Amino acid sequence: MDIKKVVSENAKRLAKVKSVYQPHIGEGGYGERIAFHIPDSPIPLQYIPKAMEEVELVQLLRRYGSIKKFITEHLKVKPTDSVVDEVWKHWIKIRIKYDFEFWSVMFVRIKNKMGDSDIAFKLNVPQRRLLGELEEMRLADKPIRIILLKARQWGGSTLVQIYMAWIQLVHRKSWNSVICAHLKDSALNIKGMYTKLLENYPSWLLDSEEPIKFQPFERMANTSIISATKSKITIGSAESPESVRGTDAVMAHLSEVAFWNSTQRKTPESMVRSVCGSVALLPLSVIVMESTANGTGNYFHKECMRAKRGESDKKFVFVPWFEIEIYSKPVANHKEFAESLSKYEWGLWNKGATLEAIAWYREKRKEYSEHADMMAEYPSDDIEAFNYSGEKVFSHTSVERLRKECCEPKYVGDIYGRSDRGKEALTDVRFIEESGGELRLWEMPDKENHFSMRYITVVDIGGRSNKADYSVIVVFDRYWMLHGGVPEVVAQWRGHIDHDLLAWKAVQIAEFYNKSLLVVESNTLETERGDDDSSEYILETVSGVYPNLYARQTTNMIHSGSGVRWGFHMNRATKLMLIAHQVRMLREGGYIERDFDACYEHDVFERKDNGAYGAMEGHHDDILITRCIGTYICYTEPLPQLNSSRVGVKSKIPISEATI
Repeated sequence: MDIKKVVSENAKRLAKVKSVYQPHIGEGGYGERIAFHIPDSPIPLQYIPKAMEEVELVQLLRRYGSIKKFITEHLKVKPTDSVVDEVWKHWIKIRIKYDFEFWSVMFVRIKNKMGDSDIAFKLNVPQRRLLGELEEMRLADKPIRIILLKARQWGGSTLVQIYMAWIQLVHRKSWNSVICAHLKDSALNIKGMYTKLLENYPSWLLDSEEPIKFQPFERMANTSIISATKSKITIGSAESPESVRGTDAVMAHLSEVAFWNSTQRKTPESMVRSVCGSVALLPLSVIVMESTANGTGNYFHKECMRAKRGESDKKFVFVPWFEIEIYSKPVANHKEFAESLSKYEWGLWNKGATLEAIAWYREKRKEYSEHADMMAEYPSDDIEAFNYSGEKVFSHTSVERLRKECCEPKYVGDIYGRSDRGKEALTDVRFIEESGGELRLWEMPDKENHFSMRYITVVDIGGRSNKADYSVIVVFDRYWMLHGGVPEVVAQWRGHIDHDLLAWKAVQIAEFYNKSLLVVESNTLETERGDDDSSEYILETVSGVYPNLYARQTTNMIHSGSGVRWGFHMNRATKLMLIAHQVRMLREGGYIERDFDACYEHDVFERKDNGAYGAMEGHHDDILITRCIGTYICYTEPLPQLNSSRVGVKSKIPISEATI
């Protein structure tokens, strides 16, 4: 790094952090603003949103140059104090519709965390960034949809609730809202901020002669109403989501969603639907889902990942610790300090931290014996925020690198032959595009240049019912391994199906991908023997029709000279070996993943208290198992070879697992 450039850039970052912010004047506020002079007003110089230029009163005051001259020459009355005051109040009522920051600092009081007295709500830097996201949607007349991953207490939840109050008090009447948290007490605390706001809110802003406050609504314990606006506020919790059904809400604040528990009767998904079911797709409608992280694998983590990929209706927002002003420490010599930065600290710099913020981080880090604990407490990005403190197998950093290559498939449909089983299943094998099909293709097979052993097809057998584990078939393309590259996922089928039909489905996919090597994880077939022992002979039957089937040979078979055993057998030894291999694959970029769900399953895979490995409670690892087997086979089988003709019948010589 060029240290001189770093020091220069740091000065720019500090200047931005310390830039003037006076929301009552409008200086440093959100959006494009224009200077506006009213010499005889309580705020002679204001920086108002540019959109206010079209307002008639703005144009008139600009023309006359003062409030008193406007009163005298335009209203043609004497500019008494009371008249001047009325004009000023009218001006304020106009400005608060355009300028949330002005409204909040002038009329909102919040609890001072550093003392006993209440203070004006002046936004800090992270709150201003979140406000920018909210305002961008509002000004575009779009429904406001945000999913907020919080780090530490910078007031994200406070801003969300007060922004919703602004809509109810300034912009809309009869605009109902819901506050739902993981616990009812938490929802009451959020509503308490609103209560404090109303206690200090001037009644003249709503043209009311009565104090503005919450009143009970129809003897409903969880619902209050603001009589001046006819807007209702209902509170609920994930413990009792039925309390917010039928509220006719157009705004919903969902708090600490990562801590919403899942039971047999209710899940976070169903609770969110219960709360947000009535929220229409209208301008100024609001759904904000916010939470601190609570590990990976839960509903909130999954929704954040969807939002990051652009698949959700919500915008993902995260504020790193170094954007919070208080996390800073003076640096005496910037050049010397920059030269002393560690690799991780350079990473913080590249993410946007100032040297002063990094100095604070270095000092704070001494309080923690493990850096992972520091990263979880003060995350610099969402990857660190979701860092799981338990026995996670795959690091977030590795999974995030894997996720960067993922994308939507080019084709969706299914594979078909003349029959769904037997020899006819391999005749006229073709892919047909179908909406909602279970087979997804990122690349079609290369039918022009045929390489033996180019494609590897791997099968993990799941259950038949919709509540059971999925069955998964995945295809790897190993072409680029010939040129020093890595294998990549090119196709995947996932669904529930009878096991004999699954075996033939896998055969058809393997046939479609140039008679690829078919590797079936055989444990389920070997342990699920019925009265007729049909499960045991599924692969034996398939092997008589499809020649390129993976087989293994055990030590007992070698000594006795007995036959082969079809499929890959997963036992404690082979599973540990595969997991260790997959950890290395992610660490070294050993293969290219295309499926987002595969990354998610890496995120939720853990080592249990009893030493076993598997997905977190309520999650699956079926896709992951196909990756573990597939990447191992890709690197242990001979490299592809270019053939001038199609692959012929392959002899049933077992492919050895001697290295296991």
